[in-house]
Amino acid sequence: MTQTIAPRVRTLVLLLLAACGLLLTTAGPASAHAALTGSDPQQGVVVDKAPDQVSLTFSEKVALSNDSLRVLDPKGKAVQQGKPFEVGGTTYGVKLHSGLPDGTYTVTYQVVSADSHPVAGAYTFSVGAPSTTSVSVSGETAGGGVVGWLYGFGRYMSYAGFIVLVGGAAFVLGCWQRGAGVKPMQRLVVGGWLTLTSATLLLLLLRGSYTGSGKVGDVFDLDLLGNVLQTKAGAALVSRLLLLAAAALFISVLFGAYDKREDEEKRDLTFGLAIGGTVVAAGLAASWAMAEHASVGLQAGIAMPVDVVHLLAVATWLGGLTALLVALYRSDAPIESAAVRRFSQVAFGSVAALVATGVYQSWRQLGSWSAFTGTRYGQLLLVKIGLVALLVGIAFISRRWTAQLADTVVRQNKRAPQKERVAASASGSGKSKGGGSKRAAQLARQQAAMDTARQKRTRDADPNRFGLRRSVLAEAGVAVVLLAVTTVLTQTEPGRTEQDAKAAKAASSSSSSSSASAGSGAVTLDMSFDTGGTDGKGVVTVDFDPARVGGNEMHVYVQRSNGRAFDIPEVKVALTLEAKKIGPLAITPDRIATGHWSASNVQIPMAGDWKVAVTVRTSDIDQTTVSKNAQIG
Repeated sequence: MTQTIAPRVRTLVLLLLAACGLLLTTAGPASAHAALTGSDPQQGVVVDKAPDQVSLTFSEKVALSNDSLRVLDPKGKAVQQGKPFEVGGTTYGVKLHSGLPDGTYTVTYQVVSADSHPVAGAYTFSVGAPSTTSVSVSGETAGGGVVGWLYGFGRYMSYAGFIVLVGGAAFVLGCWQRGAGVKPMQRLVVGGWLTLTSATLLLLLLRGSYTGSGKVGDVFDLDLLGNVLQTKAGAALVSRLLLLAAAALFISVLFGAYDKREDEEKRDLTFGLAIGGTVVAAGLAASWAMAEHASVGLQAGIAMPVDVVHLLAVATWLGGLTALLVALYRSDAPIESAAVRRFSQVAFGSVAALVATGVYQSWRQLGSWSAFTGTRYGQLLLVKIGLVALLVGIAFISRRWTAQLADTVVRQNKRAPQKERVAASASGSGKSKGGGSKRAAQLARQQAAMDTARQKRTRDADPNRFGLRRSVLAEAGVAVVLLAVTTVLTQTEPGRTEQDAKAAKAASSSSSSSSASAGSGAVTLDMSFDTGGTDGKGVVTVDFDPARVGGNEMHVYVQRSNGRAFDIPEVKVALTLEAKKIGPLAITPDRIATGHWSASNVQIPMAGDWKVAVTVRTSDIDQTTVSKNAQIG
């Protein structure tokens, strides 16, 4: 039986690592937690005179660097001067050189949101008249590439290390104090500390490149590292390292002096370790809360302590579950059913705290029921809720096995004194023979080893313990996938922010369209499409300016249903004046930026009710054509 245990554990680890890797690699770049809600000049407009500055408005405060805002002329030359500055509130600007010639200008931005995540994007506007541009902004993403993947992996490992460290230590101190002398348990907790420490150092090195250039070569740039140390995220990581030094002292006492104390002496030390360990664990949890979602937005003063409690509940539950798994599979010392029952009670309290804090966090981050299905954050949250429910269901099965395990342990404990008396008798008889004492001691050791092996075989053959092992193994598998989903969730824009930014952007676009229509007769057409393939749903918007006979500027924007721009292989437009049997006039716009295509000097020969048909191709075989009529001229 014992020979099959290690392969099972290895198989579980490989399976769970593969599942986590899949989740992390499909997560892509970190989603923007601060969204661009407005700009001056606005996206796609044509202004008569070159502005003195360009300003951008975000949904929340952002951090700027010297290259956060750039404005490029049609040839790709930077035309901004000086450093970006805060205009007021959540609006930021950069000055432009005077006397800029006519043409299409590209504005690029890369900032860091208040909850520590990088945000990047680009848009265009024109001075005098639109022109072709050599600027390509296809690479304007934040948190992507190799550095982005490594940063995501580091985040996952830091969460995993925290859970194993805190949960494992809590399991030993609160549920199974004999575990302090068990080598596999010691290796587990120390491994959690090493994992969290290594991951924190990795995140600290990657942070500058992750929020900046995204280049691997910048990881060891000391100037970038110095800048990171001055940010909120950098301070949180340094604080975590200092707390880990205190955690190392806690571990040395727990597995050193504590294990050697007698039961009466352990009581006072247990209280001290519990207080000190709770303080260190809460501090470690606060290093996440002070720099991420909880630190910004609605009710931040309440959200941060709630987030700390949430993280501690997760660590106590899932980390304790990991420790129980190690005790059942890797420890030679049998774990008492009383210890399993105590953990069951602790886990129940942790789940209750998890549910209470999770409900508050969900309300704070989503804000509406529609955000559950209408935003990526809400969809991931539904997956997380389902995994938690599954985990609780498996835990209920484990509680049943725990109850049945009690009788077996009692019987084993009754047999133990008899074996001790036999060993003592053999030792005593050996001593009476003088010269045979060494032989007797050797026989006693052999007998003890045989008894231990026999006891282990009996323990492993117990169907109740075997059932508990299987249920705990299943719990651990679900728990690691749950951790991976949670890691991706922390990198995803909250649903409330996404919906607010979308509403603000829509209001800004509506205002811009109304103003343009009143002043120049510009026409904006929004058309939903569905090609039937993967990522085949979205909205295509066509702008004609000035929407009159003769030359016109045409812009085409493709967005997902949640308002985010995305690229597709091909967009084509055809104009038909059916009343005069003119057309279709085919137009193939040029790609300008992510989800943005443009065509200049589009000739409309006659005024009338023109049919605007847009062909959208989302893959080699998936495409559709949608159309709307517009009065032009």
